[in-house]
Amino acid sequence: MSRVCIVTGGSSGIGLATTKAMRDAGFTVYEFSRRGMGAEDVSHIACDVTDEAAVKAAVDTVVREQGRVDVLINCAGWGISGAVEFTPLEEAKRQLDVNFFGMVNVNKAVIPIMRRQASGRIVNLSSVAGAIPIPFQTYYSASKAAINSYTMATANELRPYGVTMCAVQPGDMATGFTAARKKIAEGDDIYGGRISRSVAGMEKDEQGGKGPEVAAAFIRNAATRRACRPIQTIGFQYKLFCFLAKVLPARLLNWLVGLIYAK
Repeated sequence: MSRVCIVTGGSSGIGLATTKAMRDAGFTVYEFSRRGMGAEDVSHIACDVTDEAAVKAAVDTVVREQGRVDVLINCAGWGISGAVEFTPLEEAKRQLDVNFFGMVNVNKAVIPIMRRQASGRIVNLSSVAGAIPIPFQTYYSASKAAINSYTMATANELRPYGVTMCAVQPGDMATGFTAARKKIAEGDDIYGGRISRSVAGMEKDEQGGKGPEVAAAFIRNAATRRACRPIQTIGFQYKLFCFLAKVLPARLLNWLVGLIYAK
């Protein structure tokens, strides 16, 4: 019997590549997204992850058709950039609502199913920005840091029930995420052009990064290998950065990040 996988945000970018990777690994894949269709031979369910009732209905559909959920991969998310001072509060709240609480909604619907099965793997898409906060990308960084904390705490809650959870941290990836970022340029003159310079640097790094298929292959392995480290980082370079973030004094780390992203 084929194992069953749900991927949120699976109609584009890393999410789309992940649905294909899980499909090719032999899973029956269901893709949740607000609009568009996913890959071929993948079941698409229109679902806004910020709508708790819609998420519950979508998960109920999967269970009604398949009887179980073996893997959940939370890829739904987006980004905003800009100075904290000039970022509208409703945009900041929406950032957290999609990236963090959207993930929470889906996990809340799936965890009871996996607990009753006494098996299951949940993979939450985080970011290196969750470990190394990026200026002018503050709310995005905060949403990913929240995912890391949530993942580590919840993994310990679920361990006795055969359910495992991890967070995967990509670095710069060449995907449609860059074009979809909501850029708030207000205050750039006051900040001496630092907002636009920082965002331009981020976008250059992203577009020079590896494609979403690299992240998808890593996520597939994180979802299927027996061992499940709670925080996993894609790429040696970014693993090194995250290691340095742990061992360097916070003042030195923040100074170095500021040299790159806040000049």
